[in-house]
Amino acid sequence: MSANEQDSGTAEERSFRFTAPDWWVYRGTGRPLHDIDLSQVLPPPPPWRDFRGGPLPDPDTPPADDGETERRLGPEFHLADHDVNPHELDMINTALYLRRPLLVTGKPGVGKSSSAYRIARELALGRVLRWPITSHTTLASGLYDYDAIGRVQAAATEQAQRGTTSGPGAGEPPIGDFVRLGPLGTAFLPSRLPRVLLIDELDKSEADLPNDLLSIFEDAEFLIHELARVRQRTPEVTVHTDDPRRTATVVEGRVRCHAFPIVVITSNGEREFPPAFLRRCVRLEIEDPDVGQLAAMVASHLLDPAGEHRDRLVQEFVERSHAEGGLPVDRLLEAVYLATSGAYQPDDVAWPRLLNALWRRLSTVR
Repeated sequence: MSANEQDSGTAEERSFRFTAPDWWVYRGTGRPLHDIDLSQVLPPPPPWRDFRGGPLPDPDTPPADDGETERRLGPEFHLADHDVNPHELDMINTALYLRRPLLVTGKPGVGKSSSAYRIARELALGRVLRWPITSHTTLASGLYDYDAIGRVQAAATEQAQRGTTSGPGAGEPPIGDFVRLGPLGTAFLPSRLPRVLLIDELDKSEADLPNDLLSIFEDAEFLIHELARVRQRTPEVTVHTDDPRRTATVVEGRVRCHAFPIVVITSNGEREFPPAFLRRCVRLEIEDPDVGQLAAMVASHLLDPAGEHRDRLVQEFVERSHAEGGLPVDRLLEAVYLATSGAYQPDDVAWPRLLNALWRRLSTVR
């Protein structure tokens, strides 16, 4: 019997034969750590994954969540211990221990991206850095952006206001005002606690991007060339980050991480990745959620706290999803919302037509 087969089964079956092991740091229930932080419960990294970049910021605390986690997961998370998938949590905790990226695959809508937000909420790691991937995304765009034209224009404006251009560098605004770290670059800033970075839908990228990521995944540092060129004159530069209203100090143009970020990479399985890239990732395939997990997801969004229609809709959704070859979970949430908002009543003659329209295979276009 395979590991996946051993870890599958209903919530009732898992509750009788599964106890969370002590080595798990992340337990998947969504209940945040209280009075302790991750550095107190996570063992030191392997020697070959120990990074010591600096300087550490002051204060060294993750930025607060900006509301995106609640939008994705709901204000609360009601998943019970017996509803978690042991194999999924094994892989996530393995990635945490080894300081390796987690490559999450699965059908669209099964909750791959939500994994990053659940990890950030439970481990109290603040705002999730999200890097959505398209066919035009490059490594440079994720690391940082330097607005050279904007700096030239600002310098010209300042010189015109002063009425002089004398002296080397006269009227030049600070270079850091025109450097903004992207989500990938921000994730590798030195800090005591790791940031959570979501690299969403990497399979949409050009063929070279996975290989381009290998260097930063291995070395956990990168160079901002524009700052490196002025390091003799300006060794420390304050730059903008991907976090709203937050800046960071870069020394001699080099960003070096201290705590390797928790990198969650999602893929819909539309392409194969190079072996060298796969070797550096911990791989996890998310299965379709069962009835208990779906009910917990619905309850976490408080769409139907009394459960009047929830249980019946969850069961119908599971049956329809199985028949259709898989449906995205957000279609269930939308159906429960309509059933509890007063827009439609489940005994309305139009209700079956509405469900048929909502619960259709993603590949069906007619």
